Amino acid sequence: MTGFPRYAIYFAAGSDSALSRYGAELLGYDAYAGDELPFPRQALDIAPDWRDITADPRKYGFHATLKAPMALAPGQTEAGLAVACAAFAGTPRPIPTIRPIVDSISGFIAVIPAEPTNTLQQLAADCVRAFDSFRAPLTAEDRARRRPEKLSERQHDHLDRWGYPYVMEEFRFHMTLTGRLDAERRGPVLEMLRKRFAALKLDALTIDRIALFRQDDAKARFRIIGEWALTR
Repeated sequence: MTGFPRYAIYFAAGSDSALSRYGAELLGYDAYAGDELPFPRQALDIAPDWRDITADPRKYGFHATLKAPMALAPGQTEAGLAVACAAFAGTPRPIPTIRPIVDSISGFIAVIPAEPTNTLQQLAADCVRAFDSFRAPLTAEDRARRRPEKLSERQHDHLDRWGYPYVMEEFRFHMTLTGRLDAERRGPVLEMLRKRFAALKLDALTIDRIALFRQDDAKARFRIIGEWALTR
């Protein structure tokens, strides 16, 4: 069984940002404050079962994964991980900027980059490497949960090496808004989410920070316990 607490290094857009409010309202959960939020009327009008549609991403809060959830390896501590986050953020690096759009990815809907961005791929790869020493080895149950029989050879290798299959060349930045939807349901939901997103007038999104999320137990939601601005 996976150990707890679990930690993850994510991108979150900032507690006072319009993008964070957009995502938190739609998921019904604010990972900064740990508060449950009412769903927008537009979402409930499109899908009365909106709570069910958003159940999976709500557990994690509105974010983009940089280092996937992990239990800490023996000898590692939360305080040590926070120090490592500060050191990572304090290392000068190119800061990625994307043109964000709302679209479907693998059957669910998310905020994603309109075009690939090399600096973003590099940031994600750097995060995977920098924090891997904190990660406890996968248990057999953890590994089975990733359904390795359905992964490509490269994804399988990444799972074995990094504890998560969708890293390095397989990484795709996404800030998830729904669970997987069939094509018939996806269309109206996507249209509604795009209209709400357009109201933000967010033409560019700078990936300028990392956040440390913690999940206390299997039934708990992830919550932000630290955030650090990246250094140019």
